[in-house]
Amino acid sequence: MRHVGRKIPKIDGIALVKGAPAYTSDLDINNNALTVKLLRSPHASAEIVAIDKKQALAVPGVECILTYEDVPDTPFTLAGQSFPEPSPYDRRILDKWVRYVGDEVAIVAAVDEKTALEAIAKIQVTYNVLPPVLDPAEAIGNPVLVHRSQPHTNFDIGCVASKNIAAADTIGQGDVEAVLASCEVVVESRYRTQAQAHAMMETYRATTCFDVNNRLQVMSSTQIPFHVRRLLSRVLDIPRSRIKILKPRVGGGFGGKQTAAVEIFPAMVTVKTGKPARLVYTRNESFCCTTSRHAMELTVRLGSDRQGNIKAVDIYCLSDTGAYGEHAPTVFWVVGQKTMPLYAAAKAWRYHGHAVYTNKTPGGALRGYGATQGTFALESAINELAEKLAMDPAELRLHNLIREKECHGALCGSAPGHPARLESSSLAACIERGKELVGWQKNYPCRTSVDGTKRRGYGMAVTMQGSGIAGIDTGSVTLKLNEDGFFTLAHGASDMGQGSDTVLCQLAADVLEVELEQVVVTSFDLDTLPYDPGAYASSGAYVTGNAALRAALEMKEKMCLSAARLLEVAPDEVQYRDGRFLAAKGESLTLSELAGKLCSFAGKEQLVATGTFGGATSPPPFVAGFAEVEVDLMTGQCDVVDYVALVDCGTVLNKNLARIQVEGGIVMGIGLALYEDVRYSARGRLATGSFMEYKIPSRQDVGEIRVEFIESHEPTGPFGAKSIGEVVCNTPAPAIVQAIYNATGYRCRQLPATAEKILLAPGPGGQKQV
Repeated sequence: MRHVGRKIPKIDGIALVKGAPAYTSDLDINNNALTVKLLRSPHASAEIVAIDKKQALAVPGVECILTYEDVPDTPFTLAGQSFPEPSPYDRRILDKWVRYVGDEVAIVAAVDEKTALEAIAKIQVTYNVLPPVLDPAEAIGNPVLVHRSQPHTNFDIGCVASKNIAAADTIGQGDVEAVLASCEVVVESRYRTQAQAHAMMETYRATTCFDVNNRLQVMSSTQIPFHVRRLLSRVLDIPRSRIKILKPRVGGGFGGKQTAAVEIFPAMVTVKTGKPARLVYTRNESFCCTTSRHAMELTVRLGSDRQGNIKAVDIYCLSDTGAYGEHAPTVFWVVGQKTMPLYAAAKAWRYHGHAVYTNKTPGGALRGYGATQGTFALESAINELAEKLAMDPAELRLHNLIREKECHGALCGSAPGHPARLESSSLAACIERGKELVGWQKNYPCRTSVDGTKRRGYGMAVTMQGSGIAGIDTGSVTLKLNEDGFFTLAHGASDMGQGSDTVLCQLAADVLEVELEQVVVTSFDLDTLPYDPGAYASSGAYVTGNAALRAALEMKEKMCLSAARLLEVAPDEVQYRDGRFLAAKGESLTLSELAGKLCSFAGKEQLVATGTFGGATSPPPFVAGFAEVEVDLMTGQCDVVDYVALVDCGTVLNKNLARIQVEGGIVMGIGLALYEDVRYSARGRLATGSFMEYKIPSRQDVGEIRVEFIESHEPTGPFGAKSIGEVVCNTPAPAIVQAIYNATGYRCRQLPATAEKILLAPGPGGQKQV
């Protein structure tokens, strides 16, 4: 292969580093656009009794102020998911009821930001303040309700608003209780994962106007442009054909921009006033008024015999979805779908629980999408089981993990009673190689410094994810042969730094046997792009990549047919090699010559090929992660001095971009393990609304990260590839927590594992262990 599998830089990397205009605010040059700002609720739960906006409207330069009485009352979900969306329709543009501190109360549009903020300060709102529900453990059956009416759902997701339940489900196989009762060894522990913020560089933003054809034009930093168009059409009652979506480069999303957090508000202003409008969230709004990772409490029970044969796995999950349920059911489902298949040796397994409403900032999509939380709980429990069995945790895993050609009922694509089969995995080899790299046999479980003040612990974890959403999402790519022999590749997936534009270019160029420079990638204007659900669910390389592969194969076939026609030979007499068409009798055409003739009067043929793909299964990538953590026994300070990740993502399409994905995901996982924590006051106000309060790891907080790929071959993937975007952030938390335990005797079951927790926690026998 000429391009696939190589260390190829991003095709737009140099331009972005140089600051070439690429992002929403770079291209938003309308100086006459109204500035949109939002008045937000200061209360976690309240009813709006009255809104007086007379003084605010009198401020010079204020164009309009909209409240719940001025906008449509259509219910919807902000979740960017394929229709019919599984998330409950529990939102309104503006509502009489506010459900968290930061909920929208009024939309203000003015000539500039200063004027808009002055107007907001003069809006007088009378609230009937209500008691909030803040603890998810107290939400189910609480007489205080977050939503007073049952929202519409397109499926039975177990939503019962009268009990503060946004979603509920149970899946499993076998009699878990009976098998656990018969097991010789049982461990049961409860784990808590905190909410985590996306912390992307570019905050949320959108600009709107009516274009020259009187269509509502929306330019937005979004992972889900097609879903945004559908949402705006529903909420504003405008045909989709009258909505034009422009999607520039996305300055980071990590799942946050899979929720349409901002587009509705400036669009509403433009519809009401006919004028351009712009909304840019501050960093504080991005923290306080969008979404975060769902905080969860997970109770895990494992049963085995004394030889380490795992017989039963049971996980109960309580997920805090906050004030609204976008992504509530799907994140909750993924917790089980992406963890249960790991230990296929267990013949009895169950995943069950609830996603509950609380009066806090909503939960939403974030890299890992539930698998991160589930992996922390299950892998931590596996490490505890290994200790109880006096077994090496690596050997316990190798003894029980799912292998190629094995089946499991929770693998994505499984039909009831018909478990899906795993077609590709090198996870066992990943574990063995990881042990070599960290010196597992020599160093596990810990070693102490010469002066005795520091100790290095070692821990490990494994994880799986998926590649796209099986049986639901499809992606398409269109290729056009241009007049000089170069190609335009159009797709609707969002490149937000992961390099999907580059990978799609590689795939097409390899099939077409041309250089990368001969494939021009476009992904800006939905009017010219084929449908794609967007950049989420680890779908880029697998779903859209397969679509690109199909489009390129179709284009190659069409070119050979056209060359045969122009050379006046039979189609089977033409061969294509390296940009040249060769006929059996020696006649030939270069790609450039073919393209030129087809676009001329002589050829009268414009070649366009479209490939579409949707997977019947979602083949899982795997990671084995190994952490070496140094703990200062005097202060509790933890430093991840070495992290080794062994990755199976099938065939590695681009070794540079794959490595970057792994390294970035590991750092995000380290942040979850040690630093990041979305915290609230006793009244429900977010206490971590800036980077002064919300800590993410910097380069100085991360030691060495070593990455190796152990390739498998996924028969359904493009050139054998699987995804890599999400799976890479799942192993650090359980591996690091286990390393801390091996160094100190303190087992952290509630993230993050801060120095204070380590220093103050009692060790074995009630003694301080540091």
